[in-house]
Amino acid sequence: MGKKVEDSDPKDNEESNEKQDTKKYGEANKYDPNFNGPIANRGCTDIICCLLFIICILGMGVVGYFAYSRGDPSKLLYPTDTAGNMCGYGDFAQKPNLVFFDLLVCARLNVGAVINGCPTPQVCVAECPRTYWTWYPQYYLESVTPSNLISTVIGGRSDMICNYDVNPLTSSKSVMQLIEDDDCAAYYVESQPIVGRCVPSFLSKVLDSASGLVDTLSNATIVDKSNTTVTDVDLQDGSYWLALFLNAKEYGMKIYQDVVGSWWLILVGLGIAMILAFIWIILMRWIAGPIVWITIILFIGLFGFGTYYAFSKYVSMKDDPAAQGNYIFTTNLDYYLNMANTWLAFGIIAASLLGIILLLLIFLRTRILIAISLIKESSRAIGNMVFALFWPILPFIFQVVLFGYWGATALFLASSGTPEYKSNATVDNSTGEEIWSRVPCEPTNDTLGSICSFVKYGGDEYTIYLQIFMLFMLFWCMNFIVALGQMTLAGSFASYYWAFTKPQDIPAFPVTGGLWRSIRYHLGSLAFGSLLIAIIQMIRVALEYLDAKLKGSENRIAKFFMKCLKCFFWCLEKFMRFLNKNAYILIAVYGENFCTSAKNAFFLIMRNILRVAVVDKVTDFLLFISKLVVVAATGVLGFFFFSGQIPIEALNSYVPTLNFYLVPVIIITIGSYVIASCFFSVYSMGVDTLFMCFLEDIERHDGSPEKPYYMSKELMKILGKKNKFQDKKKD
Repeated sequence: MGKKVEDSDPKDNEESNEKQDTKKYGEANKYDPNFNGPIANRGCTDIICCLLFIICILGMGVVGYFAYSRGDPSKLLYPTDTAGNMCGYGDFAQKPNLVFFDLLVCARLNVGAVINGCPTPQVCVAECPRTYWTWYPQYYLESVTPSNLISTVIGGRSDMICNYDVNPLTSSKSVMQLIEDDDCAAYYVESQPIVGRCVPSFLSKVLDSASGLVDTLSNATIVDKSNTTVTDVDLQDGSYWLALFLNAKEYGMKIYQDVVGSWWLILVGLGIAMILAFIWIILMRWIAGPIVWITIILFIGLFGFGTYYAFSKYVSMKDDPAAQGNYIFTTNLDYYLNMANTWLAFGIIAASLLGIILLLLIFLRTRILIAISLIKESSRAIGNMVFALFWPILPFIFQVVLFGYWGATALFLASSGTPEYKSNATVDNSTGEEIWSRVPCEPTNDTLGSICSFVKYGGDEYTIYLQIFMLFMLFWCMNFIVALGQMTLAGSFASYYWAFTKPQDIPAFPVTGGLWRSIRYHLGSLAFGSLLIAIIQMIRVALEYLDAKLKGSENRIAKFFMKCLKCFFWCLEKFMRFLNKNAYILIAVYGENFCTSAKNAFFLIMRNILRVAVVDKVTDFLLFISKLVVVAATGVLGFFFFSGQIPIEALNSYVPTLNFYLVPVIIITIGSYVIASCFFSVYSMGVDTLFMCFLEDIERHDGSPEKPYYMSKELMKILGKKNKFQDKKKD
C-alpha cells in the first residue's frame, strides 16, 4: 500500500516526465567520487578571444588619446556663427548670443534646421533684440530724402544688425543692397536667448506653456528680404523646430541646475535606498519566509495606494476646465501633471499591474514555498560569505568609470573633426529664384559667412567609424564586467553548496577564490560570452537606426519585417543572457571553455525544464518584488519631501527651490533601482547557482551512503529527497 502511495507522488511523476527525453538532451552527469566542488586543477580557456579583447581595449585607449588630443568640447557647448566663431568664447566672450538674419528660411528645412542649421547668416551679439525692426521703412526714408539732407536720416541704420566687417553708418551701399548682399539682417523681432540662441519671445512662451499662438505682431509690419510681409505664423513655421530643440536644451540646463542645487539631498535619498536594501537583505537572512510575504503585502499595498492616489487626483481634476483638452507636446513637465487624463492613465496602469500581480500570486501560491526555501538557502550562504553582499559595488564602480570614459571620449570625438561648411543658396537661371540647398563648399575670405557658411564640427569621415567602434566596445566591456561579477559569485556560491559539512568545509575566502579563478583562467570565456551579447546589441542598434529611416515609408512589408527582426533579436538577447549566466556557473565549477559549458548548461536545463521554468522564475519574481518595494518606498518618500507635502516643518525647511521638483525624485527612483538591483543581484545569482548545483546534485547522487546528496535537509524535504543514512548531519 505504501509503495502505491509513493508511486503516485506528484513530485515523482514530475521527475519521471522530465527524464523521458534524457537521451535527447545528453546523458545525465555520472557520480565522481573525487568531485567536491569547483575544481582546482584547471587551465586557461578561450585564449584567442582573450587576446582579441585585450587588443580592442588597447584600441579604445588609442581612440581616447586621439580624441583628447584633437577634440575640444567647447565647440559643441557654445553657439557658432556662420564664420565658425564661437559666441561667448575667446575673442567673442563679450558676445554670448547668436542672431539669425532670417528665420523664415528654416521653414524650408523643418527638422533639418535642427540637424544642419538654418541656411541664413548668423552673427554673435552682446544682447538679443528687444524690439521689432524691419529694413523697408529705413530704405523708403532714404529714397525720398534729398541728397543734401541724407545725413539727417542715415543715423537710423544704427539699429541694423550686420556682419562684423560691415558698418551700415559708413557703408556706401543702400539699405536694399546691404540686405540683398546678406551684409545685414532684413528684420528682427523681440527675442530672448535660449542656450545662447536668439529665438522670438512669443514662440518660446508658446513652447513653454503649450498654449495657442497669439497675434503678437499685429501692431508691427515686418518685411523680409523679398519685400514680403512677415507674420507671426510665418515666424512660427520658420523657427518652430529650431526653437523646440533649443527649448529642450534649455530645459536640460534647468534640470542640470536642479541636480546641482539638490545633489546632497539626492545622495541622502540614495543612501536611504542603500540602507533599506541592506536591512531588507539582513532580515531575509533570519526570517526569509515572513520577509517574502511582507514584501508581497507591501508591494500590493504600495500599488494599491498608487491606484487610489491617481484616481483620487483624477476625480478632483475631471471637472476642472483647465485640466481638460487635447495634449500638446511641450518640454514643460508640470503641464502633463496638471491634466486630468494623465492621472487617469496612471490609475489604469497601476490598477492593471495590481490585478495581474494578484492573479499571479493566486495561481503560483503553491510554488512560493519552494522559492522561499531557495532564498533561505541563499541567505545561509551569504551569512557565511558576508563579503559577497558587497561584491556588486566593485563591478558597479567599474561600469561607472567605463561609461564616463566612453561619454567623454564620444564628446571629444564629436568635436575633433575639422569645421564643415555648406553653401546657403543657389539661383535658378530660368526663374531667377533662390534654391536653398546645403552643398559642401570651401570658404574663402569673400564667401565665408555669406555664401559659404559654417555648419558643424566633426566632418571627418573616419569619426563616425570611431564612434561606432567606441559604442561597440561600450557594450562589450559592460557585458564583460557583468560576466566577471556573475562568474565570481557563481564560484563562491558553488564552493558553499559543494561543502558537505557547512560551514566547516566552506573555503576561507570563497569570493576571493572565485575572483582569482575567473581572472587567472577564464578571461577568454568571459570575453567570448560578452562578445556575443555585444554583437546582438549592435544589431539591435542598427535595426533601430533603419527603423527610424523607414518612418516616412509607406512600405508595410518592410515595416512588418523590421518589427519581426527587432522582436527576434530582443528575444535572442534575453535568451543569450540567460544561457550565458548558466554557462558561467558551470565554468566556475568545472573550468571548461565557454562553448562546452554553454552546451552542458543548456542540456542540463532542458533535462529539468519544469523545475527551471517554475521554481527559478518564481524566485526571480519574488526578488523583483523586493527590489520594487525598496524603489517604491524611496520614490514615494522623495516625492512627498520635494513637493513639500511632509507634515513636518523641520524637514520642509530643507526643501530647496527647484525648477522641477520631479527631477531629484526621478533620479532618486532610478538610482534606488540600480542600488537595489546591485544588492539583490547577489541573491539572484546565489539562487541560480544553488539551483544549478542542485540539478547536478540530483543527477550525480541518489542519497545512498556512497553517493549522498549535498543539499540541505530542508531543500531535500521540499523536493522529496533524502539521504539514506543518519550518522552524518548537515546544517
